[in-house]
Amino acid sequence: MTRVTGATESRNTARTSGRLPLIDVLRGVAILGTLATNVWLFTAPGGESVMLAGNGELGPMSAFLENPSAGTFAEGLFRAAANGKFLALLTLLFGVGLAIQFGSAAKRGTRWPGPYKWRALFLFVEGAVHFTLVFAADVLMGYALVSLLVAWLLTRSERFRDTVMWLSLAVHLAVMGLLTTALVLLPTSDEGVPREWVDLYAHGSYIDQIAFRLDNVVSLRAEAIITFAMMVFMFLVGVRLFRAGAFGADPTGRRIRSRLLGWGMGLGVPLTLIASLAGPDWFLVDRYVVAPLVALGLIGLVGRLLDRVGGDGPVATSMSALGRMAMTGYLAQNVILMVLCYGFGLGLAERVAGTGPWWVLGLWFGVSLLLLVASTLWQRRYDHGPMEALQKRVLSRAR
Repeated sequence: MTRVTGATESRNTARTSGRLPLIDVLRGVAILGTLATNVWLFTAPGGESVMLAGNGELGPMSAFLENPSAGTFAEGLFRAAANGKFLALLTLLFGVGLAIQFGSAAKRGTRWPGPYKWRALFLFVEGAVHFTLVFAADVLMGYALVSLLVAWLLTRSERFRDTVMWLSLAVHLAVMGLLTTALVLLPTSDEGVPREWVDLYAHGSYIDQIAFRLDNVVSLRAEAIITFAMMVFMFLVGVRLFRAGAFGADPTGRRIRSRLLGWGMGLGVPLTLIASLAGPDWFLVDRYVVAPLVALGLIGLVGRLLDRVGGDGPVATSMSALGRMAMTGYLAQNVILMVLCYGFGLGLAERVAGTGPWWVLGLWFGVSLLLLVASTLWQRRYDHGPMEALQKRVLSRAR
């Protein structure tokens, strides 16, 4: 472990003395954005098992390319806009959070990573429980492992961190290139979701669904494995942006965000459309290569909007409230969708199947509104969300 002291760390962590409103708002946006992706998994025939059925079931524009209509076009645009973009943003913001915690340790002169290892362990256990009991596409387990590596990297030199950051990007692009080449060149089966999986999520018991996740744990955890290098890269980008002042309300922050907006959206949006319309074989490029670029643009876009409207309006206030209890919001949205969509609950996925995508869009809007209102009301009375409070209590006892 390293004791975090010295002038360099003090300069880098000067911004940690006050909370940066943009970071909270961005976290809220990222939570609703991940919901915009996950809602299609919960409402699909076979639920989350579609992740094992191939890219044909996951491609944002697959439904539109097979059956062009106003409904499938709206679905395609919505899914393309959300696919991987907010996951990348959330990953980057986890890196920002790690930089903030490192800064707090530097300010106190305490050892690092020190107690942070307990936080990472809590996050991993929380993710494992979430994966097992709620949702197979959990991101917390991967974040926990990456955070331990990045926490150690924060004690190394900036030059060493930059080397690891760019090397991680190179590895990630190479992996995505090889996998995409294989998808494009090699013949693949297009049998869709097996009937037994559809029946499992439409009529099976809650215990049966838990058993399905555990039986397929390696395959369902594939995303965290193949995107490990990307997560390291995005964590370190978050650290670098935070230390550069990208989230501040000063001219430096606005200048950085303006560049992020121009490059991220200027390149990211056209590339998203190209990758989405190219077909499901290009799904990995859209979700894991183009999406991080768009995530940088989202920082610039949300930052510019917040600069113009301020942080006191109802939308910004509710987004900020959700962002301050992002962990609770992330877990709650998946629990809500599980109960609403799967057969052991209300079974909406089967009851409304075949009626088109509009009800899914309405479900996303309704759950989003619920999260925003509930977060705002909760924050009026409590300082921390339920999961954040639990984490704080557990970690205080561990230390």
